[in-house]
Amino acid sequence: MKFFIDTANLEDIRKAYKIGVLSGVTTNPSLVAKEGIKFEDRIAEICQVVPEVESVSAEVTPDAVTADEMIAQAEELIKINGGDEKVTIKLPMTLAGLESCRYLAKKGVKTNVTLIFTVNQALLAARAGATYVSPFLGRLDDISEDGVQLVEKISKLFRIHNFDTQIIAASVRHPDHVTRVAMAGSHIATIPYSVIEQLSKHPLTDQGIEKFTTDWEKAPKY
Repeated sequence: MKFFIDTANLEDIRKAYKIGVLSGVTTNPSLVAKEGIKFEDRIAEICQVVPEVESVSAEVTPDAVTADEMIAQAEELIKINGGDEKVTIKLPMTLAGLESCRYLAKKGVKTNVTLIFTVNQALLAARAGATYVSPFLGRLDDISEDGVQLVEKISKLFRIHNFDTQIIAASVRHPDHVTRVAMAGSHIATIPYSVIEQLSKHPLTDQGIEKFTTDWEKAPKY
């Protein structure tokens, strides 16, 4: 399973990229709004900060409701950073979003259909040619449904029907989500930098390093 980072904060993106595990970046209008910068400018900056990742999601804005409006925005977004091929157009799971997805897929543009909450929605997006589908774990957990179980069902469906569409487990809130979606067959988990930090930590690791340090300090030095 690959890791994307879910943020529009350049410092967090730089830190995750430096570790060497990052394969992509996902953003949305809400995340960019927190940064107080023009959306297109931040996407261009992200592309420059992470030159070797496979995908940087640029989402159409909520005021794009029709397919024509989404496609018009997408055609501007794919010009970002000189037509950078890793720019992926993020589309909502609506009929207009599916129409836009099909149009863009035929043009060879990467797409990420987001706000997936059912297997049928994932199936429709895959049939429309989506490069990625993004089921939201945390939001399902909030209403007492099992987001990881949804990922598992989508993964099984895609294997049965030989879809190339990749699953991005989104709205991931803690390390156990990461473990479970990896075991459930998700191709990607998109996570905040705070969760990446948590994944790297364990109290026994800290204790082991402390003991090694103490023993090393006592060892004879020549």
